[in-house]
Amino acid sequence: MPHYPRIRDMREDSDLRQKTLSAMLHCSQQTYSDYECGKTDIPTEVLIKLADYYHTSTDYLLGRTDDPNLYEKK
Repeated sequence: MPHYPRIRDMREDSDLRQKTLSAMLHCSQQTYSDYECGKTDIPTEVLIKLADYYHTSTDYLLGRTDDPNLYEKK
């Protein structure tokens, strides 16, 4: 399973608790923790919600780019 350090880093940079985000995502705190640690793969819909919440791209959250800015839709 992949590890998702940016998910954790963005949460911590925003001074949020796992419990807060898990409530927003309608999952348990343990499930959210498992996402951050890579024990459970993040479902696409959850990844999109996190990207929308942080105003970034899913590629940034997944570590596929180092640019946190959203892509412009054409």
